[in-house]
Amino acid sequence: MKGGVGGGGGGGGGGGGGGGGGSSYALHPKRRWKGFVVAVLGLVILSMLVPLIFLLGLHNGFHSSGYVSEPRNSVPRSFDHYSNPRTWNQSEGFIIKDVTESLGKEAGNGTIVEEATQVSPPKKGLSAPPPVVLKPPSGTNDTKIVAEVIESVGESEKICELKFGSYCLWRQEHREDTKDMIVKKLKDRLFVARAYYPSVAKLPAHDKLSRELKQNIQELERVLSEASTDAELPLQIRKKLSRMEVAITKAKSVTLDCNNVDKKLRQILDMTEDEADFHTRQSAFLYQLAIHTTPKSHHCLSMRLTVEYFKSPLDMEVQQHEKYMNSALQHYVIFSKNVLASTVVINSTVMHTEESGNQVFHVLTDGQNYFAMKQWFSRNTFREAMVQVVNIEDLSLDHHEEGTPLGLSLPLEFRISYGSATNNLPTLPMRTEYLSIFSHSHYLLPEIFQNLKKVVILDDDIVVQQDLSALWSINMEGKVNGAIEFCAVRLGQLKGYLGEKVVDGNSCAWMSGLNIIDLVSWREQNVTGKYRRLIQELSMGEESALQASLLSFQDLVFALDDNWVFSGLGHNYNLNTQAIRRAAVLHYNGNMKPWLELGIPKYRKYWKKFLNPDEQYLTECNVNR
Repeated sequence: MKGGVGGGGGGGGGGGGGGGGGSSYALHPKRRWKGFVVAVLGLVILSMLVPLIFLLGLHNGFHSSGYVSEPRNSVPRSFDHYSNPRTWNQSEGFIIKDVTESLGKEAGNGTIVEEATQVSPPKKGLSAPPPVVLKPPSGTNDTKIVAEVIESVGESEKICELKFGSYCLWRQEHREDTKDMIVKKLKDRLFVARAYYPSVAKLPAHDKLSRELKQNIQELERVLSEASTDAELPLQIRKKLSRMEVAITKAKSVTLDCNNVDKKLRQILDMTEDEADFHTRQSAFLYQLAIHTTPKSHHCLSMRLTVEYFKSPLDMEVQQHEKYMNSALQHYVIFSKNVLASTVVINSTVMHTEESGNQVFHVLTDGQNYFAMKQWFSRNTFREAMVQVVNIEDLSLDHHEEGTPLGLSLPLEFRISYGSATNNLPTLPMRTEYLSIFSHSHYLLPEIFQNLKKVVILDDDIVVQQDLSALWSINMEGKVNGAIEFCAVRLGQLKGYLGEKVVDGNSCAWMSGLNIIDLVSWREQNVTGKYRRLIQELSMGEESALQASLLSFQDLVFALDDNWVFSGLGHNYNLNTQAIRRAAVLHYNGNMKPWLELGIPKYRKYWKKFLNPDEQYLTECNVNR
C-alpha cells in the first residue's frame, strides 16, 4: 500500500511538473489545493444537512412554484408509509398494525409506523357492531391492514385517527387555548391586503385606495417586525387593525381581475395547510418517540441493577427448581423487558390472594434485561410467592433450528378504528381501540414448560385488583385458550383478509392480557405446529401474527366473562371510574402505558400504588417523581 500510494504521488508530482513546464495557464499548486479543500468542506456540510432535513421532514415543504395541494377528499400518506393511498369515503374504516420495533428505521426516512390497537371488550346489551371486511395489504412491506366498515364520521377526524391513531386522542385531551389572537389576525389581514393591492394599484381611478392600502400594509409590517406576541403590540393597534379592515372592505367592493387575488388567497391556503401538516407530523413523531423510547429513569434502574448483579451474583434458583416445575402450583407467565411493569403485575397479583405460597411467576425476558431482572427479583420478595427469571435466548428447545437465536417478542397490538351509522341508530363518532394478540414467543410455551399442564399468561401492562385463584377452577370444556373475546370483529367479517381458512364465521376475535392456557390440550391440538405452518404460508412478517393467531385458535377459545378484564386504560380518556374499580384486572392496552409520562394521569394511580416508593434504586433513579 505504501509503495502504491508513493508511486501515485510521484506520478502526480511528475505530471504536475510537466504541466508547469509545458503550459502557460497551469494552476498554481496552492490554488489547486485550496479549491480541493473548499470542495471537501462543502461535501461534508452537505452530508450533514441532508439527513437532518429528511429527519425533520423539512423536505416536504420544498415545493415548486407549480405545486398543487392534494385534494382534501383523499387519504394522504401516513408519513409516506403507505405505498398505495386510497380515496376515503364514508363507508370505509381501517384496522392498522404498528410495528413498534421499526420506529427507529422508519424515523430516519421521515416515516412513522402506525400505532398498535386494541379494543375494550363489548358489554352485554349493546347493539351489534358494524360489518367489517378485511382486505390483504397491498404489498409485503405495507404494515396496513384495511377493513371496510359502515360508518359516518367527520372527514378530518377520520383522517387524523387513520394516520396517527392514539396521537389524535392525546392531542384532543391536551389541546391548548390559542394564544396571541391579535397577532394572528394582523398577519391574516396583512396577507389579504397584499393579495388585493397589486390589482388595485393597476386601476388609475382608485389611486387613493391604492395609497391607503399601501400605507396600512407598511404600518402593519412595521408593527409585526417589532412584536411577536399580543403583549408586545402597541396600545393603538386596534385602531390600525380597524383602518386596515376598512381598506380591505373597500378593495373587495372594487371590480377587479380576480386571477391575481385568487392566486394569492390560494397561496395562503396552501401555505397554512402545509404548515399545519408539518407541525402535526412533527408533533406525532415526537409522540411516537416518547412512546417507544425507554424513560431515562427506567434505563438508569436497569443499568444499576445489571452492575449490581455482577458485583455480587446471587442465584438461588437451583434450590427452587423443583417448585418451578411443580404442576400442583399456580403458574403465571409474563413476557416482559420492563422490570417495573413485571413487578407491578406480580405484586398486584400476590397482594390480592390468600395463598401466595401456591403462586409461581415465570418472567420470560431477553439477554439485555435478564441480569437486571435477576438482581431485582432476588432482592425483592412478594410474600411467599416464587419468581423465576428466564432468559429466552439461552433456552435449548427440541423443535428450534440450531444456530438460529431465540428472540423475545412481546404481545402485538393492532389499532382498530371504526364507527357506525344505520337507519335506526344515530351516527356514532369514530372509535379507536387496541386489540392485543399473542406473539411468536407465546407459541414456545409447551416446549418451555414441558412438565406443566396449565398456565395463566399475564401481559406486563395489566394491574390485578382481585384474587385470580378462581381462574384455576374454570372448566374450559376442552378448549385451549381462555380469553376475553372482542366481538366487534368476527372472523366471518375477515374472510377477505383471512381467506377461506375461516371455519366459523360467527366466532369473535380474542385478546391477550389475561389468558388461561391448557397446555395438555395445546399439545394435543398441535397449536404451535398450526401457527408455524400458517406463518410460512402467509410469509408477511409480523403482520401475519394476527392472521396466524386468529386461525390457529379457531374453535379453541373459551370465552371468559367480560368482568374479568377492563380494557382501554392506555388510550381511552373517558372510561367509567366505577367500572374500573369493579374490574378484576385492568388492562392498559394502547400506547399510553402507565410507566410513561404520556400515560393517562387519572389511571396511573392504579398502577403506581403497587410500587414500593422507599426502594433504594427507585429513589436514586427518580422513578417515583
